[in-house]
Amino acid sequence: MRTVYREHLNAFSEDLQIMSDTVRTVMSYASRALIDGSLDDAEAALTEADTLKEIRVRCEERSMALLALESPVASDLRQVFTSIYIVEDFNRMGALARHIANTARLRHPEYVYDDSMRPTVVELARLVDTMSELIHDQLISPDVDGALEMSKFDDELDALNQHLLSTVTARDWEGSNRVAVDLALVGRYYERYADHCVNVAARIVFLVTGLTPERYVSKKDAEGRDVEMNERFRELERYFGQGRRR
Repeated sequence: MRTVYREHLNAFSEDLQIMSDTVRTVMSYASRALIDGSLDDAEAALTEADTLKEIRVRCEERSMALLALESPVASDLRQVFTSIYIVEDFNRMGALARHIANTARLRHPEYVYDDSMRPTVVELARLVDTMSELIHDQLISPDVDGALEMSKFDDELDALNQHLLSTVTARDWEGSNRVAVDLALVGRYYERYADHCVNVAARIVFLVTGLTPERYVSKKDAEGRDVEMNERFRELERYFGQGRRR
């Protein structure tokens, strides 16, 4: 019975990796549609996004089967519930990528942005793709310190989105109201996508350690201070020990 349970758990993990890769692909197509004004990429994003529903349903069925098969031990139970939450994050990320693709398709053959905002849009797309890649790596080989790096990229993206909003709402904004509204929404979609990446990273930290990122960092800092203090005591012992020998 335990062997069957482990097989279901491994299959669930594989589905998470597939869903992660699919979400990243959807966002990649959506970003290209936005940046290049490509209708084909917008359609590809929407087509790819349709497959997420099938994976999500399969994950939900697997989670129910895992909980019903056998009373899981604490670590297995943590993995199942963490995976359920990650599936929901991926589902929302797919929906946000779909919104970006729809915006690009709606404005075709025009661009959503004007030329002055292209570098900002390109950088937003680059950051979320980097975060998606980090999630992919974490699902294959979880690493707590690596997962915590997600917040750094999120801070960069938040600052970039704030710059975008400040630009399109400034009195000297020379673009149209339509472009300003579209860019504000697109920036929000990227920001929320990044927030869900941070959520997934936090869930991976919890999966590995049983702690929230905040508690893990606090514990690590406390342990680091203990190590440093112990080293100082050892130095004092060596110093005074040498003094006694003299």
